[in-house]
Amino acid sequence: MALQSHDLYDVRSLLSDEERAVQDSVARFTDERVLPIIGACFDEGRFPTELIPEIAGLGLLGATLPAQYGGAELNYVSYGLICQELERGDSGLRSFASVQSSLCMYPIYAYGTEEQRMRWLPDMAAGKVIGCFGLTEPHGGSDPANMKTHARRDGDDWVINGSKMWITNGNLADIAIVWAQTDEGIQGFVVEKDFAGFKAQVVKHKMSLRASVTSALFFDNVRVPEANRLPNVKGLKGPLGCLTQARYGITWGPIGAAIACLDETLAYSKERILFGRPVAATQSAQIKMADWARRITSAQLLSLQLGRLKDAGRMQPTQVSLAKWNNCRMAIDIAREARDLLGGAGITTEHCPIRHALNLESVITYEGTETVHQLVVGRELTGINAF
Repeated sequence: MALQSHDLYDVRSLLSDEERAVQDSVARFTDERVLPIIGACFDEGRFPTELIPEIAGLGLLGATLPAQYGGAELNYVSYGLICQELERGDSGLRSFASVQSSLCMYPIYAYGTEEQRMRWLPDMAAGKVIGCFGLTEPHGGSDPANMKTHARRDGDDWVINGSKMWITNGNLADIAIVWAQTDEGIQGFVVEKDFAGFKAQVVKHKMSLRASVTSALFFDNVRVPEANRLPNVKGLKGPLGCLTQARYGITWGPIGAAIACLDETLAYSKERILFGRPVAATQSAQIKMADWARRITSAQLLSLQLGRLKDAGRMQPTQVSLAKWNNCRMAIDIAREARDLLGGAGITTEHCPIRHALNLESVITYEGTETVHQLVVGRELTGINAF
């Protein structure tokens, strides 16, 4: 039996029937609904909001949460496969689902009250309420302990002042999960878009994640009721717990981007005739694509084992850092090399590698830069914090 070009180790055979069904469902959605329009969306700098009801209808938002909150009760390997197939379409689609699920629905579920869960999660799972995650600030994202945004108690309310930057979904969002310094440490708040003094502003002139909404958030004496505070966590444990959830999904997403680049370049290299033979017949092209298959296989096995550990309740943040570091580096290198192998055609968005390469410049940076994750692994090995 012939091996799949992007799955030379038959990793798919290690999945359960349910996991394969989830992957196939999202793959069809990506092939039929995302790929025909995503190049134009990237060119136009537009997130395809028309796909949100379909994404929600497939159960992809909050997919791991209990059914009573609108979730599909999937395991985390299935969630990873969702991220992989969405990012095979575009990092912007995966970012949307990742922020909604891991950075917004998760903290309400994990740190909120039952009233908060029932108020927001079912509508978020249905795509009727969109969330964004306000942690990163303009002075830098790798040092969240140096947070400037502040919330002070005022009677039965909290008053928030400050700003956040590089916020995915910011101008789409109905609510923002905002982390702020308080006299009792960092706490999380659900800020609703119509609260006085709250403003979202689109970040323009992006050359990456163009089919995604990126915003700055501003808080000018925003009054938030106590009922909107997430009461069950204080300190950096709250936002960092959310980031671990999101980073897990990100370890899977770039695999999809790399697979897209390999598949398209493989097809192109068989059709492109130079010096009387297909580009695919040259040793240089075969060596490059063989190396991509090797790196994709390694990344698939890393993320699958990470998912199994997470489903068993044994996943450690250092393991997430290792996979995020490896898989983002793998994907961005493959996308850049695929662009090169396509020649002049590779600089246009009629082919996917340049779009994925540009998107991955953001993916390798957000949710912890490559350097941050290298230092997390280094700290684990040495026991010495080099931050």
